[in-house]
Amino acid sequence: MSAKNFDVRIGAYAVVIRNGSILLAHWNQHGNSAWTLPGGGLEFGEDAPTAAVREVAEETGYSVELAGLLGVDSHFVPPAKRMHGEGRMLHALRIVYRAEVTGGSLASETSGSTDQAAWFPLDEVPSLQRVGLVDVALEMLSAAPTSSVEGPAQLR
Repeated sequence: MSAKNFDVRIGAYAVVIRNGSILLAHWNQHGNSAWTLPGGGLEFGEDAPTAAVREVAEETGYSVELAGLLGVDSHFVPPAKRMHGEGRMLHALRIVYRAEVTGGSLASETSGSTDQAAWFPLDEVPSLQRVGLVDVALEMLSAAPTSSVEGPAQLR
């Protein structure tokens, strides 16, 4: 497939777990609705760690500090499943970090692609209507060796 036949979207996301619960944002855009990790696309000139921190603040109201890179996931969306009928395959490159809340309070985004933020006990996640990225990220988290996860200074 040539470069003109597909689009690339790079996004940065955070897995935030506190007291056995995970912080999720409710994606509600273009007739699609599901729970997802807080995060989203990088802005022009923005690095992935900065994007992850910014997106968590925008979508949940919390300030976070990144506590390690969990992994990078590639997701492919065929042209027929694209939201705007672009006619090209989408390659979504999703960079997933572990993060910890450092401040702020729970607040829902008012003018973006998400409309609610909430904490869910981890054992309730399987019953939620969620995007596949949530499961991918939780698998990354369970496979991550806790002793070798990079600290915040090593993420930049």
